[in-house]
Amino acid sequence: MSAARELLRTQNGAAVPAGEVPRLEVPELQAALVEGSLRGERVAALFGARGPDGVSLVAVLVSDRDGAVRIGRSSPVTDSFPALTPSLSSVHLFEREIFEQHGLRPEGHPWLKPVRFPPRGGAPAAIGIADFYKVEGDEVHEVAVGPVHAGVIEPGHFRFQCHGENVMHLEISLGYQHRGVERAVVEGEARRRLHYFETLAGDTTIGHATAYAQLVEGLADCRVSARAHALRAVALELERMANHTGDLGALAGDVGFLPTAAFCGRLRGDWLNLSAELCGNRFGRGFVRPGGIGFDVAAERAERMVAAITRAIGEVGQSADLLWETPSVMSRFEDTGPLSREQAEEIGLVGPAARACGLARDVRTSHPTGIYRVAQIPTATWHSGDVFARAYVRWLEVRRSAEFACDQLSSLPAGEVRARPPALEPDHVCVSLVEGWRGEICHVGWTDASGRLAGYKIVDPSFHNWMGVALALRGQQISDFPLCNKSFNLSYCGFDL
Repeated sequence: MSAARELLRTQNGAAVPAGEVPRLEVPELQAALVEGSLRGERVAALFGARGPDGVSLVAVLVSDRDGAVRIGRSSPVTDSFPALTPSLSSVHLFEREIFEQHGLRPEGHPWLKPVRFPPRGGAPAAIGIADFYKVEGDEVHEVAVGPVHAGVIEPGHFRFQCHGENVMHLEISLGYQHRGVERAVVEGEARRRLHYFETLAGDTTIGHATAYAQLVEGLADCRVSARAHALRAVALELERMANHTGDLGALAGDVGFLPTAAFCGRLRGDWLNLSAELCGNRFGRGFVRPGGIGFDVAAERAERMVAAITRAIGEVGQSADLLWETPSVMSRFEDTGPLSREQAEEIGLVGPAARACGLARDVRTSHPTGIYRVAQIPTATWHSGDVFARAYVRWLEVRRSAEFACDQLSSLPAGEVRARPPALEPDHVCVSLVEGWRGEICHVGWTDASGRLAGYKIVDPSFHNWMGVALALRGQQISDFPLCNKSFNLSYCGFDL
């Protein structure tokens, strides 16, 4: 039997007994990941989990072709383990994180730079102090940007190695907003958990809250009504439409095209106001709850929302068409910050950034849960991998999300929207995947013998995608950095946790 088949196969949102997860030696687990990648699977999570006998490596493989979720763990690791990064580069950040959190050194890792600068032994961390890559030579210079930026923006440090205006290398250093969310979820008060997830990445409230709720429902074997599932999906798509519309406007602003910048800025507010229609909060806080949702939608309100979505999507379409029809805009978008399909696969890109490279990676289609099992959204892809592709995929997704939301609101199933989940099953583990607006959100949680949450792992899509920004800038003009960066629009705090 091949190593990959020894990993336990499960489904998105389905809990399994922890004792059924196979325990392999580290080389066997790594062979499973390599073999899985050769078959088209990818690593959704790789992390250290502390148990009574020490720290084990836990891996989650997902397949976009057959919807499989595979999970496995290693025997306890002491001191070090062979690095997998030289064979599977998409795990480079995961292995750096394991070293930082647990002190387990991946021997042979090409560069163990800090990920989030957590305190060591109770001493405060020297945040931002790192061994940056440096290019030397005639007329080579270094440009440091951040962590404090102009305008209202989160902190992050960007270190460019340039020859004239040409960027040879970009190194990105984050961690300035590390809050210890994963530890707080397990060790803090249970009633605060949902608040942590709603604010983990503030523009992805619905995405992370849904991933958490789905995981709790799996661990509790709790059934959620079709009506609640449908309204959750509407909220998730409204979050997607708001952020994609805002990004289209911001990209227009970065190239000085004011009509679309102004229109989309207002239209983003229309989508946020529709989220407020659901629960009274423009970011959707208070709407998703384990067991269902916090607020129902009456038929009259659903009709008003359909009319508002129809009106807004028409205006977004007009604003987007201005971009595609303006030569000066397209000259800045096309061939700027390109990534190839091969690069996207190699670094494990997810979300619109991956789909802009031609990769059909979308959890709503490959690993559907809830209403997405019966009402799918066609996956939007493009092929050029540049700023234009990342912008155009966003517009395609806005249009398809609007159609989906109108369909759901026009035919909501009957039933209750809230159920109280029973106690969590003891000694179980669950993997929860949600397609947030930036891409795949992965939550992994497990319980102890008394049914209490014993561990929790969060992988925001930005964790996969920041390396994409660094690669997209190679060979580009440094003046194109704001445009390239905005075309990804990744989260600092979602990465920093």
